[in-house]
Amino acid sequence: MNPRTWLQSERSAANKTQEDVANAAGIKRPYYSQIESGVRRPSVDVAKKIAGFIGFDWVLFFDNKCSEKRQKSNSA
Repeated sequence: MNPRTWLQSERSAANKTQEDVANAAGIKRPYYSQIESGVRRPSVDVAKKIAGFIGFDWVLFFDNKCSEKRQKSNSA
């Protein structure tokens, strides 16, 4: 399991709840929680919706070699 602490940080910085993001992405909150905790990986469509709603580059979900520091700098 690879927690996506960067995703939680981005969501918090955007002042959004897990429920807000899940609704915007058209998914259920437990599924979003699994994405945020690193248990599940979103589809490209869901990744784009989440990233668009929160405000970062959706490809960060799929960049396994990307460090958390780089992810944060790319989202600025």
